[in-house]
Amino acid sequence: MKKIGIIGSGEVAKALGKGFLKHGYDVMLGSRYSAKITPWKDETEGKGRIGTPVEAAKFGDIVVIAVKGSVAANVLEEAGPQNLQHKTVIDATNPIADAPPENGVLKFFTNMDESLMERLQTQFPEVHFVKAFNSVGSSFMVDPQFKEKPTMFICGNNNNAKKDVSGILEQFGWEAADMGKATSARAIEPLCMLWCIPGMLNGEWSHAFKLIKM
Repeated sequence: MKKIGIIGSGEVAKALGKGFLKHGYDVMLGSRYSAKITPWKDETEGKGRIGTPVEAAKFGDIVVIAVKGSVAANVLEEAGPQNLQHKTVIDATNPIADAPPENGVLKFFTNMDESLMERLQTQFPEVHFVKAFNSVGSSFMVDPQFKEKPTMFICGNNNNAKKDVSGILEQFGWEAADMGKATSARAIEPLCMLWCIPGMLNGEWSHAFKLIKM
């Protein structure tokens, strides 16, 4: 079973970390703030490992970046591009701006002609980024209990990396929908906005997207 390095210390990183452990992976959570992830290790009864971003990047055969979008590039630099070269990196980030929502709609610091993942792919061309896990709440990322199997939209430039992520999504109870190259992150990242609107307006957070085909 492949080793998973997760860079981040928030709810998404911790939820995915527990999910990978549940499904039999060896997992390391990496953060510059060790105090934030030590409780996670305790909650996993020591099964989960913790370290720095550099250590998590080196550890993982597959790496997850789950940090605030505005610091994603800096954190990847800190983790060391050489430690991520030619690896599948699951990009769970969103380009959420430091501004209040407008009528329940989050504001992004990107525009419709450029996604955050595209910026990361340009800055780190030897990394195989795959956008995933950005359009649903952390409590539903692993083994979600909806009436139907939900759809996770993914994209990326490397087909083998997308196969890696599609396999993980199937294990986690999702249907993976490959939307093509990194450019498609321009459409996938705003799904975060759409997912959050019912929550922002009505306190409804228990939902996911489903692609229906003929």
